[in-house]
Amino acid sequence: MKFLFTVQGEGRGHYTQALSLSSILRKHGHEVVAVLVGTSETRQIPAFFREKINAPVHEYSSPNFTSFYKDKKPSIFLSVLNNISRPFIYRKSIHLVRDTIRDIRPDVVINFYEMITGMVYQIYKLDKKLGVPMICLAHQYVLLNSNYKTSREQDVKYSLIRMLSMITSRRASKILALSFRDMPGSGKIVTVPPLLRSEVFKIEPSEGDYIHGYMLNTGFYNEILNWHNKHPEIPLRFFWDKKDAEELTEVDENFILYTLNDDRFLKSMAGSKAYATTSGFESVCEALYFRKPILMIPVHVEQEFNAYDAGLSGAGITGKKFKLDELINFIPKYSPDEKFRDWVHQAESKFIKEITGEEL
Repeated sequence: MKFLFTVQGEGRGHYTQALSLSSILRKHGHEVVAVLVGTSETRQIPAFFREKINAPVHEYSSPNFTSFYKDKKPSIFLSVLNNISRPFIYRKSIHLVRDTIRDIRPDVVINFYEMITGMVYQIYKLDKKLGVPMICLAHQYVLLNSNYKTSREQDVKYSLIRMLSMITSRRASKILALSFRDMPGSGKIVTVPPLLRSEVFKIEPSEGDYIHGYMLNTGFYNEILNWHNKHPEIPLRFFWDKKDAEELTEVDENFILYTLNDDRFLKSMAGSKAYATTSGFESVCEALYFRKPILMIPVHVEQEFNAYDAGLSGAGITGKKFKLDELINFIPKYSPDEKFRDWVHQAESKFIKEITGEEL
């Protein structure tokens, strides 16, 4: 079968999901013929994705809701204003996605939470006119599952995620909801395991003496530095995406900053004592797989949901600041979810079955 991927270009997660799924599909004789990535002026396609996806990559402008930051957190209001002020650019993107699908005529489009693709299928009904079905894949779709229970307060908080999830997937033939744990599906929604990269399974975790960390926004640097100055004896290895930063920034012997490098990031996590993060779904799953206690500091509503859902699986604790002493105090209380690894190991067979109909 021929597959075309469309990928939301915010953060690291959707890229690693696409890489993992492409590897699984190719292993079983299928082909990823092209990849369309929706980006913004504040986000670039990472080099590791272009190097590893092994398919032509096409880039276009797409709405995003974490472009403008205020006090280290994205301003949803400013992001929405930016998006609605760009109708001409998004019209060009809609035409590009439509025309690419028409020209390539894949057997299936796999949509990794990309809004423009959802709009194209809603406007042009390519599933009926071209006979090209769309399968949508993301963690956020768990919220559309009627078997996933939240409180009234959480329903209000997560209303934006639900809205975006419906826009991306309204005409999907199937919705694959990545989940920390198994649960019944509902309607078109099928619960599936996280898509961890093959590199994860090649690393044997160990317990080091340092805290491994990732900060989405470099505005957190001073917060972490202040904590380090009060606790200089605790080694810290943090990763950041600061532009023009050196590959390695050594504040002192116990506080080292690295620019993002996927292999180094995984090895550092696997050898750490614990993990502090701004709550991206993929890295939380990786930490769960390596059985690392986690401190989650969400900076926008999707990450708040990731942290909430991970907490239900006992992954760690949630905070508003990088108060690493709270993480250190949590370490002796941490009890790994022993079912998580078995759930992750079912990913290949479940994805092949749900996407191609083949039984392994």
